[in-house]
Formats: sequence, structure tokens, C-alpha cells
Amino acid sequence: MSDFDLVIRGGTVVTASETTRADIGVQGSTIAALGLNLGRGNKEIDASGLLVMPGGIDSHVHLAQPAFGGPAMADGFETGTRSAIAGGNTTVLPFAMQGRGESLRQAVEDYHKEADGQSYCDYGFHMIVANPSPAALGQDLPALVASGYTSLKVFMTYADLVLNDREILEVFDAAGECGALVMVHCEGYDAIRFMTEKLEKSGRTAPYYHAVSRPQSVEREAAHRAISHAELTGVPIMVVHVSGREAMEQIRWAQSRGLKIMGETCTQYISLTAEDLKGLNMDDTGTKYVCSPPPRDHASWEAIWNGIQTGVFQTFSSDHCPFYFEGEVGKKNPKARTGFQWVPNGIPGVAVRMPILWSEGVAKGRITANQFVALTSTNHARIYGLTTKGSLAPGFDADIVLWDPAHEVTITQALMEHGADYTPWEGFRVTGWPRATILRGEVVMEEGRILGRKDQGKFLPRALSPMAGRMAGAALD
Repeated sequence: MSDFDLVIRGGTVVTASETTRADIGVQGSTIAALGLNLGRGNKEIDASGLLVMPGGIDSHVHLAQPAFGGPAMADGFETGTRSAIAGGNTTVLPFAMQGRGESLRQAVEDYHKEADGQSYCDYGFHMIVANPSPAALGQDLPALVASGYTSLKVFMTYADLVLNDREILEVFDAAGECGALVMVHCEGYDAIRFMTEKLEKSGRTAPYYHAVSRPQSVEREAAHRAISHAELTGVPIMVVHVSGREAMEQIRWAQSRGLKIMGETCTQYISLTAEDLKGLNMDDTGTKYVCSPPPRDHASWEAIWNGIQTGVFQTFSSDHCPFYFEGEVGKKNPKARTGFQWVPNGIPGVAVRMPILWSEGVAKGRITANQFVALTSTNHARIYGLTTKGSLAPGFDADIVLWDPAHEVTITQALMEHGADYTPWEGFRVTGWPRATILRGEVVMEEGRILGRKDQGKFLPRALSPMAGRMAGAALD
């Protein structure tokens, strides 16, 4: 008779806090034991020479989102979560986006229709608040937070999503009342519109000028404003997809003053630059790299690494936001060819998040393997209330990635498993690659082969974030 349903033997277990030689015993969907010389399993995996780590958690992905009349997103839940498990992830947190005339509750209900039975990995929902009406903030938000939708996002740019300062303050205040954690996209809407119009009038419409229209000063100013609003209302916030030194230093400044301000950065900000957007015309490959905030330069890479190493950033995400490149709905669709402002804004990246961070971080000596686990899994679980995820310990979900730290891979579109028809990292060489992804005790990816089912992922109601709630000394106290 077997002691466990699954035993993973011979690997090196890496968590956010320690590295040790141990076997892992799984019973059902949870971890039952860690130790040497565990009893027999119905199934056994030899992990000799591999690292055994918590499955990746990508807390910032966009799937199956409406484009407000623009080009359709290339990934729904089925293809987006296939890509996630191909890259070693076992949980993703996408966004239920509220339209201007829509209730927050309806946005969540509609998003479940997109996700139910279509996910290869586990998932929860953030909410995007675009219509902060009294009903949305006073009725829908508290009820949804109590039901496990414990985080929300607000935008400081984009015509269909931008909130003004008063609206941001009202959202922050409402979040503070019900314990929701707020994520903020920090770019100044009016400054971007001003720059875009100036560039367009002077004929500078190629993809490269997308980056020029959104310089670091635009991100820095918005980050400072968001932090100031957070301080005023006493509400912790997560500043997402930070691209360079200037916004990063605003977060560091806030943290040095004892404010509960968190930071997230992404794959593109340690591996792409604005130079990638350069091309002769709108048919060139520069459109493939259009995302916001845009990639910066090599000096910004070093600033981001400094922020990672010194704890300014708690999470490393993909901001997976996939669009097609070719065709009538692609990044070089007919309207997009007239100017960078019409290029669908976002890039696919959920499958490469962990390999690139490992390769550029751990393999090059910038961070430890334990920091890697914290940045790609454990901190996401802790911050976003995923109480059974992100750790390898008895009682936690058996979400595990078997990682080959020395395996060298050239990234190609064929490896991505996503719905988009390209990857911005085509030809990028990495050292470190997932050999297998295990979701709640079942192998869902092995040696690049997808073994899981599209109905295998479960929706995850989440606990309140331990980082949420009013900060001490708020003006509203």
C-alpha cells in the first residue's frame, strides 16, 4: 500500500526562505510531507538535478478583455493559461474590467462566463474600476470583496479607463473601508495626450515615438500623485509595471517614510528597450514592442535591478496583454499604420516571465534562487490573499514547478502556447527552464508537452490582503 499519491524524489527544494535537499509527498491535491526517505507513492517523479519550487503565480495578466471597439485580444483563458503552465505558472490573476456604463457586479459575472471551464491553471479576479459610481463603491465593491474579489485596479491614463483625482480618492477611500488592495497604473493622461498630439503634428508617428510620448517623467509624476492620494486616504497601494528609475524612486521615497506602498515590475523592463520599437515604417517589427509604460534603456534596467535587490519591488509579473501582429486586428492593422497611438497596446509574456527573470537574475548572480521564488510566487500569494498557494509546506496546494537551472533555451514562438502570433523575445537566449508544472498534485506540463485540461483550473476566492486596510496616521483617521 502506498503512503502518498505522488512523491517527488531527489530534488533540491527551494522556497522564499530556504534551500534544502528533500522529497515531497503529495496526498490528493495538497502537500502532505517534506523530508528524506519518504514512503512510497502511487506515482513517483525523479527530480535529481532539478530544483523543486512553488508553482509560479503571475498576479498581473490580461485575458479575454474587451477592447472598446478596437482589435480583439489574442488570448482568452484557454490559450492564455496554456501559456502560463508552459512557463511554470500554476495560478494567474487577470482583470474583470468594468465598462463606463456597467455595474461592477455585472463585470465580474460576465468575466466568469469567459473563464468557467476554460482555464488550464487556477485563477482569481482583480477588478478594474472605470465607473466609480456611488452604487459601485458603496454596494458592489464591499459585497464583491466579501465574496473573495479582494483587489482592484485603477488607471490614470487611457480614455476609456482614466479616473480623475477626485475619483481616485473616492476609490481609495472605499477600498480602505472594505479592506480591498488597490493596484494603480501610473501614467499621466493629459501629458500623454499633449505629447502624442505634438508628435503627430510633426509627423513623428512611427512605433518608436510611442516611447517618446510616455517618458519617465509622465510615469514619475503619476506615481507621486498616486502615492500622495494613498497617504491622504491612508490606503496602501501597489504601483504596477514600474519601468525605470524615476517611478521606482518615488516608491522608495514613500517606503522610507513608512508608507505602505508596494511596487511591481515586469519582464520587459529588464530585457527590452525603446530601441526595439525603432523601424522604418508602421509595417516594421517595432509595433511588436508597443506596451505601456514602454521599455526604456539599459540604465533603466540597472535601476530596476537595484529596486529588485533592495526590496522596493515585491512582485515580478508579466503584464501579459496579447494582441496579434498580423492581420486586420493585429498590431499593424490599417488604422495602426497611420500612427503609433493606434497600435494595440500590450505584449504577450506570461510564458517567459520566470525563465527570463531566472536567466537575467539568478544565473547572472543578481538575485538568489530564494529571491526568485519570492518574486515569482510567494509574495504574490501573500499580498493577494492566496492562502493555500506560493509555499512548499504541508497543507499547501501541491502547485510545483520542476526547474532545470542550467538548461539553455532559445525562446521561439513555437514554445509559447499562447494565442498571439509572435513573441517579442524571439531568439532571446535564457539559462533556466521549467521541466514540469504540477497543479494540485497533477502533472499538467512535462518537457514542453501540455498534459492538463482546459477545465482543470479552479476559480480562487481570496482572503483580504494583509497589506490592505488603513495606514496609521491617515488624514481621515
